[in-house]
Amino acid sequence: MKKSALLAAATAVATATALGLGATTATGAPKADPGTTPAAAVARAKAAISENLGTLRATGADAFLVKDVILDADGTSHVRMDRTIGGLPVLGGDVVMHQAKDGALKSVSQTLTQSADVSRTPKVSIATALAKGVTGGLKAEGKPSLVIEARKGAPRLAYLVTSGGTQADGTPSNVTTTIDALTGAKLVSEQHIETVTGDGKSLYSGTVPIDTTAVSGGFNLTDPVRGGGTTLDAQNKTDSILCQLFGLGCPTAVKFLDADNHWGTGLNTDRASAAVDAHYGAATTFDYYKNIHNRNGIFNDGKGVPSRVHYGTNYVNAFWDGKKMTYGDGDNVVAGPLVSIDVAGHEMSHGVTSATSNLTYSGESGGLNEATSDIFGTSVEFYSNNANDPGDYYIGEEIMKDRPALRFMDKPSKDGNSADCWSSGVGNLDVHYSSGVANHFFYLLSEGTGAKTIGGLPHNSTSCNGTTFGGITQAKAAKIWYRALTTYFTTGTTYAQARVATLNAATDLYGAASAERAAVATAWSAVSVN
Repeated sequence: MKKSALLAAATAVATATALGLGATTATGAPKADPGTTPAAAVARAKAAISENLGTLRATGADAFLVKDVILDADGTSHVRMDRTIGGLPVLGGDVVMHQAKDGALKSVSQTLTQSADVSRTPKVSIATALAKGVTGGLKAEGKPSLVIEARKGAPRLAYLVTSGGTQADGTPSNVTTTIDALTGAKLVSEQHIETVTGDGKSLYSGTVPIDTTAVSGGFNLTDPVRGGGTTLDAQNKTDSILCQLFGLGCPTAVKFLDADNHWGTGLNTDRASAAVDAHYGAATTFDYYKNIHNRNGIFNDGKGVPSRVHYGTNYVNAFWDGKKMTYGDGDNVVAGPLVSIDVAGHEMSHGVTSATSNLTYSGESGGLNEATSDIFGTSVEFYSNNANDPGDYYIGEEIMKDRPALRFMDKPSKDGNSADCWSSGVGNLDVHYSSGVANHFFYLLSEGTGAKTIGGLPHNSTSCNGTTFGGITQAKAAKIWYRALTTYFTTGTTYAQARVATLNAATDLYGAASAERAAVATAWSAVSVN
């Protein structure tokens, strides 16, 4: 899932097309004004920087690098930019400039509240930064680099330390930690292998269509329709530390080969069966983003991503490492093979998050990151319309052996750990539990309060403020969330800021006086985000 595992994803740059007011395609995606181009939008954003330094919390030392451009039907542009000061990246300094067709600045999305132009002379040694930033049996990856940390508290000069290795359950580990370059204090630590630890999926989707490639001797699981995404057999091997850190000595994952293009038996005794689920999940996730959100692949570059099945022995997890999906076979006690459709959608959606808002995987932004993958994993499951695994708001219900599901969006606290309602301490929870607030919001926005059966499973949601109301449908809620993710969220977005972002997104899609926008406000208040 962030560089990830079963519920988290990676870093990439992509161009996204999102919905807006005005003319739409058959799928509901907006048509960009033919007189507006990405290059023109970038030019007017850059031209506006010097005139809006105060708004951008910037000085003459700040420089901005364009990461993404979204164009609306009326010519409005949304230009996402990363920030550097004196050549140093400003973590948490990213902005989205929202401009009218004539170049007038409508608003700015950012989390920075003050200038990040701080002293750039370190007082702490690199050795000290390494000693404090590399812990838990991990090993340093490369040399620490200087950055400006602005994601937590006042901006300050910091070392960015990267470490790697293996987590206790065998999941690869890739951690970045910032160390205050003046005091040596640890600031922000972020795990880029995002997982849903201990959960697995024995997804059985029945007989499904899959696209393959003819080769000598038969067919292999390479999808020529979706950018060449391929599914491989990891042969129950795991990645060594050298492989994780430097790409050296990585175990070989081999291609599946089938003589007649009829794959698997639906049983774990046939290694191709799990591969069918993974291949189907990757294809369905690709199709969901393309057909529903007009996004051409995880990174919006038209390319498919690789998947590896049969990773490790009794490995109860799945992960996205920024480039590919990897699935364990589970232990058949906690979980079966982790190849269900909502796991695939969840993990690969971490890639979409990293390529757009790049929500930091800790604190409230980490909860929003993890919830985004739950939201779109669920949305992919609804989109698949598979009678063997119909859409619902349970996460991991197909793979779990020791409980009904991994998480429950209608009432997150049913898992024993997740938060139903926002509170001031929610950002201190593990991101898989702080995500409950956004998951609950999404369920209420989609379905409203009260008891009902969805996908053959019982759902029953109540609000935190005692209100009762109906929903606007899962499809509309997902479009609002995608618009907010790609257009308004930034690296450090909090729950309060997510409320504003989704209200803006609903206004863009349905209008300021729409029932959909009012429903967004109602649903956030219902989870105590006001």
